[in-house]
Amino acid sequence: MMDGGMPNIKKWVVLYPVYINSKKTIAEGRRISVEKACENPTCVEIGDCCSHLKLPFAIEIDKAYPRDFMQVGRVRVLLKREDGSLSNPAIPSRKQLMLHVAELVPRHPGRTKKQEPASTSNAATSKSGKGGKKKR
Repeated sequence: MMDGGMPNIKKWVVLYPVYINSKKTIAEGRRISVEKACENPTCVEIGDCCSHLKLPFAIEIDKAYPRDFMQVGRVRVLLKREDGSLSNPAIPSRKQLMLHVAELVPRHPGRTKKQEPASTSNAATSKSGKGGKKKR
């Protein structure tokens, strides 16, 4: 990209796993709705989703989320190229990127084996409408 060497990833969009983690609150850093978010995504899963969406990405394992430094790792993604064209026309914004990735992570090959039996059987039966845990 620049000088034929490494692309300048400093200008790429940063995506922390916290942004799409359904287990986190907005105050803890979640950026999309719980319904659309996924459970405890990892940098590797997010990276794989980016490559599935044909977006250039770079995983930065040594970086931590500023609000919670125990959350280590982030992914940088190139949404717009140097000339201003979109890397993937289906994903024009950071928000769209988060929604697409959050949708793909639960279907990640490394994840489907672990969660398949438990989540599919009881998800349909236990959730019946709004509310829930308010027993006093």
